[in-house]
Amino acid sequence: MKATYIRNHGGIDVLEYGDLPDPVPDKGEVLVRLKAAALNNLDLWVRRGWPGIKINSPFIPGADGAGEVAALGPEVDIWSVGDRVVLNPSIGCGHCIYCQSGFDNRCQNWEMLGETRNGTYAQYVSVPAGNLFPLPDGFDERRAAAAALVFLTAWHSLISRGKLQAGESVLVVGASGGVNSASIQIAKLAGAQVFVVGSSRKKLDLAEKYGADYLIDRSVEENWSTSVYELTKGKGVDVVVDNVGKTFQQSFRAARKGGRILTVGNTGGANNEIDNRYIFGKHLSLIGSTMGTKGNFATVMDLLFTGKLQAVLDKNYPLSEAHLAQQRLETGEQMGKLTLKIP
Repeated sequence: MKATYIRNHGGIDVLEYGDLPDPVPDKGEVLVRLKAAALNNLDLWVRRGWPGIKINSPFIPGADGAGEVAALGPEVDIWSVGDRVVLNPSIGCGHCIYCQSGFDNRCQNWEMLGETRNGTYAQYVSVPAGNLFPLPDGFDERRAAAAALVFLTAWHSLISRGKLQAGESVLVVGASGGVNSASIQIAKLAGAQVFVVGSSRKKLDLAEKYGADYLIDRSVEENWSTSVYELTKGKGVDVVVDNVGKTFQQSFRAARKGGRILTVGNTGGANNEIDNRYIFGKHLSLIGSTMGTKGNFATVMDLLFTGKLQAVLDKNYPLSEAHLAQQRLETGEQMGKLTLKIP
């Protein structure tokens, strides 16, 4: 099969494109012929490497994908060859206490497509049968792939962990990234008032298109937490979505007393200094989460298929040009999700 892969960690130049053996589905797995894949910041982190990460060589990046069932592994009878599917990239073992309790994203043996096992920058991928979700006739594979990880992640963070309620206010730090675009839509769907901090007018226009009520351009207003306070008449917001990390201090200042700070990542770097006085002085809750449950995935996919949530799309690259897609993601130029067209 054709695939884009890495043999070592490093810069863009470590990405290779060529032929690799087709994967063979193990017991309980399904082989999927991919039609579309989508990029995430995870792909950059895996390519660059971090202390403790272990990959097999050659390793195929990519968490998101959609296509059709190509073959069934032993003991799989819930799918048929030709079924159109979208992939849930969060893989639980199905047996530990967390999986049995419905918290498969906390699995003791948790895996992730494109991080701990070969991913979707390829013509074929093998995944557990329980990680497939049926794709309705006529629904575009590209839109399904682009929505999977980010809407799953944002829903679990805002709704399952953050307990967002109608009438509350939400600040999203970042205007055009995948999880942030999903968070804006989910917050509006939940009946919240949405504030967005973005780095440019163009990105804020995108946020407004998907429901943002108040827009703050940080290239003009560096101390955007002050702007949030002014807009809320000195109260602050109920919930802050901050997946940057280095912006925590301003997020703490922008939150009301008793507010919740939600985070699912650290695009600004892993190590961040915080002033703990804000946390205890304002009774703040700092709430982290990773991915979401299978129940969350079914919920967001149904909302996507019925048009209540919309995948935000940027450029679509051929699989052979995945290096160009990663370059665009690395520069932060994208306005929505970058995708790959699988030959």
